[in-house]
Amino acid sequence: MSVVNNGTPAGRRYVIRTFAFMVPYVLICLSMTMTDAFDQIIGKPAGWGLAAVVSAPVIGQLWATLSLMRESDEFVRAVVAKQFIIAAGLAMAAATFWGFAENFAAAPHLPGWLIYAAFWGAFGCISPFIRASN
Repeated sequence: MSVVNNGTPAGRRYVIRTFAFMVPYVLICLSMTMTDAFDQIIGKPAGWGLAAVVSAPVIGQLWATLSLMRESDEFVRAVVAKQFIIAAGLAMAAATFWGFAENFAAAPHLPGWLIYAAFWGAFGCISPFIRASN
């Protein structure tokens, strides 16, 4: 059983919040990539609104994770915080490396929002190995 899905009220609220934020996010992203519904606003002021709408569930998901830490017991709080901090550090290190590779090695440009995916990828990779609070 994972630290997050431990059957506690905080764990259940985290799962509900995650679905509440990620379902709209996936639907928005699918509609942007599979249709041309948003093509006419790209590069216009309304594009800023679309950026806000797409980023709102991402911000909500981060809030859900921080709420899990706040609402959990000391052990779960410490383990999730440790996983969160290490994953954030790895994602920032990877983004920094790639940014310098773009500047100095002519690496192809990657969109900045990919750091969110890198963070959760790192979180998923390190979580099985970080199971203690010390």
